[in-house]
Amino acid sequence: MASVREVQVTFDCAEPERVARFWCEVLGYVVPPPPPGFESWADFDASLPAEHQGSAFACVDPTGAGPRLFFQRVPEGKVAKNRVHLDVRVGTGLVGDERLAALEAEQERLTGLGATHVRTMLADGFDESCIVMQDIEGNEFCLD
Repeated sequence: MASVREVQVTFDCAEPERVARFWCEVLGYVVPPPPPGFESWADFDASLPAEHQGSAFACVDPTGAGPRLFFQRVPEGKVAKNRVHLDVRVGTGLVGDERLAALEAEQERLTGLGATHVRTMLADGFDESCIVMQDIEGNEFCLD
């Protein structure tokens, strides 16, 4: 049985580059270099047939540790809760008020980038606090 060597997380969205650049800011990811023979992604995009222009974008972890994120344009909008979501681990190792303060500080930063606060789930003796948010196109993610 073969083992998985790499994972890519794919987002369906209306505006791939806009959503990709949002996640670059959230995670500290970067836009990879354009394909060989192109000076920029805009040049590459302009070389595509009109119906494919702006249809995809990607970002990568500059350390190589995290998965590549791929964003693809789809015609339909988001209509239901995500079945899979990202947990942005900003409170790892923190508990109680210290954890909540770190989560709230990140919530404020991401709200400034266009994210939406959905709800704060406070520690309950079993789980630590986390904050549910949505990215700029309504995809849920958690600050954990």
